[in-house]
Amino acid sequence: MRYHVPEYVDVLVIGAGLSGIGAAYRLQTECPDRTYVIVEAREMLGGTWDLFRYPGVRSDSDMYTLGYPFKPWRAAEAIASGPAILDYIRETAVENGIDRKIVYRTRVTAADWSTADRVWTVTLEQGGTTRTVRAGFLYACAGYYDYDHGHAPEFPGADSFAGRFVHPQFWPQDLAYAGKRVVIIGSGATAVTLVPAMASADTHVTMLQRSPTWISAVPSRDRQADWLRTHLPERIAHRAARVKNVVFNIGFQQYCERFPDRARAFLLGRVQRVLGAEAVEQHFTPAYRPWEQRLCAAPGADIFKAIKAGHAEVVTDTIAEIVPAGIRLTSGRVLEADIIVGATGLELTTFGGLAVGIDGRPVNVADEFVWRGAMVSGIPNFAFCIGYSRLSWTLRADLSSRLVCKVLNWMAGNGIDAVVPEADKPMAASPLFGLTSGYIRRSVDAFPKQGSRAPWQMRQNYLLDAFGTLRNDFGRTLRPVSGVPASGTAGEADIAEHRAERQAEVP
Repeated sequence: MRYHVPEYVDVLVIGAGLSGIGAAYRLQTECPDRTYVIVEAREMLGGTWDLFRYPGVRSDSDMYTLGYPFKPWRAAEAIASGPAILDYIRETAVENGIDRKIVYRTRVTAADWSTADRVWTVTLEQGGTTRTVRAGFLYACAGYYDYDHGHAPEFPGADSFAGRFVHPQFWPQDLAYAGKRVVIIGSGATAVTLVPAMASADTHVTMLQRSPTWISAVPSRDRQADWLRTHLPERIAHRAARVKNVVFNIGFQQYCERFPDRARAFLLGRVQRVLGAEAVEQHFTPAYRPWEQRLCAAPGADIFKAIKAGHAEVVTDTIAEIVPAGIRLTSGRVLEADIIVGATGLELTTFGGLAVGIDGRPVNVADEFVWRGAMVSGIPNFAFCIGYSRLSWTLRADLSSRLVCKVLNWMAGNGIDAVVPEADKPMAASPLFGLTSGYIRRSVDAFPKQGSRAPWQMRQNYLLDAFGTLRNDFGRTLRPVSGVPASGTAGEADIAEHRAERQAEVP
C-alpha cells in the first residue's frame, strides 16, 4: 500500500536517499508512537546513488562506515559501486517497510512555522499541483547537493565544439564512448572515478586538471573485515569492521593535520612507486596540504594503472578556449576530443532548496547557528541531516537521526510540543564546512554557521561526537516554544486526533 501525505503528520522527512531511509529506520524503532512520512521529489529512492549514473560511479568511503550500523554490508567490495549502494538502500527500505512510507514526485518548496499553533505548514508540489499539509516536526534529509544543477563554468568557444559535451550529473545513457577520444575536465573524485572506468586499449582518456588533487590508492577489499565476517556472527563482524575503520580513518586524518610533511611524503611515495618521480612531480603534487580538501580514493590504484598502461594521461594546464576539434590550452597545445566531460564540480543548496519561514516571515538561515550538527538556532522543531565532510557521510547522518529521536522523546517526556535551540551568549561564527574545495567555497555562505563552543561546533571526529551529540542535557540549550492556539485554524483538537492514530493506520 502506497502512502499519500496526510493532512497532519508528526514528523515529515524530506528526501528518500541514504540519509532519509536511515532517518525513517530510527524514527520507527526509537519513536514508534510518532507518525512519519517521507516525501521525495524524484521518482525513485536512493538520492545521490540514483541520480549519478556515470561510468564507474562509486563510494569514496568504505561501506562499513558509509553503510548503516543496523544493516550489515554483505558484498565483497569495501569501496562499492553506485548500483550496489542503491541496491543496499532499497533493500534496507523494503526489509523495514520504509518503502511504503515514501511519497514520490513530491517536492517541498516552503515551510512556515506557526508560533500560535506550534506546527509547520508545508507547501508541496505534486504533479503540477500545490497543496499544504501540517507537520509537528520537519526533518530535511535531502543532503546539500543541488540535484537540478551542477557547476558548469562557461568556456569560450564551447558552442563550436564538433563533438559531444556532457556533465556527469546528467549522464546520457545513450553515450557511446568506446573507441573515442575523451577529455575529462577536472581532477576531483568524479574525474578520478571516470578515468579508469572509461579508459581502455581502444578508448584514450585525458584528465585535464588546472592543479593536482590528492589521490590515495586504497584496497578494493577490506581483508580484516573479510576475516571478521568469516569468524564472527554477521552483525558483530559488521560492528567490529565499522569500529576498526572509524578509528583508522580518524587517526589518518589527524596524522595528516599534525604531520603534513610526513603525510605528503607518504602519499606521494605510493604514487611514485607506480608512475615514477617525474609524473608525480608534474601532475600529482598538490599545492595544498593533505585533507585541506577531501582525499580522492583510487581502489586498487585503478587510475594510476590506467595511466601506466597508456590508456589514460593527465595534463596540467588551463583552458584558453574550446575549438571544433577539442580544447586549446593556454600553452597552445590542442587536446583533440570526440567527447568532453565537464567534471567541474557540484552546486550546493540548503535543505534541498526549502524556503523556511516563521509566522509568515522568511528566515535567513545563513545568520543562524547549527546546534549539535542537526538543529538550527531560531527555527523551532526543525532539523537537517548532513554527513561529515572529512569522514564517511553516514557516520554523522546516523548520529543526527538518533539525536532527533532523542529530542522528540525528551519533548514527549516533558510535555513539550515545540523547542528551539538558543545560545546563552554571543559567540564567534565560522563556516559550517571545514574544507577548502571549490564547491564548498562557492556555496558555504548560504548555510548556517558553526559557533566557537559546544554544542554549536561541527567537529570532524565521530568518537567525540558519538558522546557529545547524544548527551541528554537538552534543557540547557533547547528552549520550549510557547504559544496560544489561534482560533479558526485547523486547531489543536484536529492535530491531537491525528497524533493519536498509530503509524500503521495512517492511510
